[in-house]
Amino acid sequence: MSSSKPKFNDLGLETKSHADGYRALNKDGSFNVSKQNNSFFEGVNIYHSLVSMRWLHFFGLIILIYFCINLIFASLYMAVGMEHLTGISGSNTLDKFIEAFFFSAQTITTLGYGRVAPVGTLANIIAATESMLGLLTFALATGLMYGRFSKPTATIKYSTHAVMAPYKDINGFMFRVVNPTNNQLVEVEVNVTLSLKNENAQTRNFHLLEVERPKVIFFPLMWTVVHPVNKESPIFGFSETELIEKDAEFIVMIKAFDESFSQTVYSRSSYKAREIKWGEKFVYLTEQKANGLTVDIRRINETEQKDLNVF
Repeated sequence: MSSSKPKFNDLGLETKSHADGYRALNKDGSFNVSKQNNSFFEGVNIYHSLVSMRWLHFFGLIILIYFCINLIFASLYMAVGMEHLTGISGSNTLDKFIEAFFFSAQTITTLGYGRVAPVGTLANIIAATESMLGLLTFALATGLMYGRFSKPTATIKYSTHAVMAPYKDINGFMFRVVNPTNNQLVEVEVNVTLSLKNENAQTRNFHLLEVERPKVIFFPLMWTVVHPVNKESPIFGFSETELIEKDAEFIVMIKAFDESFSQTVYSRSSYKAREIKWGEKFVYLTEQKANGLTVDIRRINETEQKDLNVF
């Protein structure tokens, strides 16, 4: 006797309901989940952190590490005695330390201007160790720079709000996306899942929403994704207040092939019920100029009032 396997539509986000206003997926695509009681070595991923952090933070960290290494080795040169470095002209401790610091900077980059040089076995051991450390450190930094530049990312821009607008003879849930960069995305697919809280139960239901056009081959223009709210839709007949009471969250997943990297890229975002404008429709933004089409990306959120169809 065969039994059918259970079908899970929760996307791995858990069906148990949480407090009203809880957001499973943040607007930037990150998950609203924090992990506790995890050991430092299990939870840390140094490479992921370094290639994912902001550029300003990355360069700030590189400069900080570079400064600290030179500070440590300058202290070591001071500890073994400045008489083991030729060409030191400083008259006080601070001046000598500054000269040792810049000698360290020359050594770690294998530059070496020649005025200051180590004398004696101990000073040469420190300088040789620093040179080797410099080669390894700069090789690592170069690899991280390449990893950051070569990391494929889908820089898809989403409209700040979704809308509930008239669509044909019914209504439709809509949001708008655009690729603001010049790289070409092809075979773009969209997946929209609705999360609704059950009444009188601490659980949530997840519904895969049917969209008017789940895939486009090319993506050079702005794309308005439409879910027709017909009788088969899980939100058919719902009002704005009812969606808010249900703590609705529309979770969006976009998959595309990036020709620049020759890899598949992903993008995520979500819309809560309070981020839906009812009775508004996105303004058509594509215009023909000269021999081509233009799209004003800054107007991605522009809408106009439209009366919803009434049943």
